[in-house]
Amino acid sequence: MPLAIERKNKIIGDFRRHDGDTGSPEVQVALLTQRIRELTEHLRTHKHDFASRRGLLLMVGKRTRLLRYLSKRNREQYQQLIKSLGLRK
Repeated sequence: MPLAIERKNKIIGDFRRHDGDTGSPEVQVALLTQRIRELTEHLRTHKHDFASRRGLLLMVGKRTRLLRYLSKRNREQYQQLIKSLGLRK
């Protein structure tokens, strides 16, 4: 389930470092977080959708790796990002 274009552009605009930035770790984590939240809601109603569950677990793992990279690279940006996204860390 891809994100709607308007929602995706808003998330990118909120978390980008500079104009044209779509691939920084902050943007990637924000987009993954939104997709994870939407997929979690989907799985609450469709409990036997195991293929989507696997995709969810892969996305969570990727987000974890990106957050680990960001925490090693710039601890202050990491703290700010998890606070703004409301993640537990």
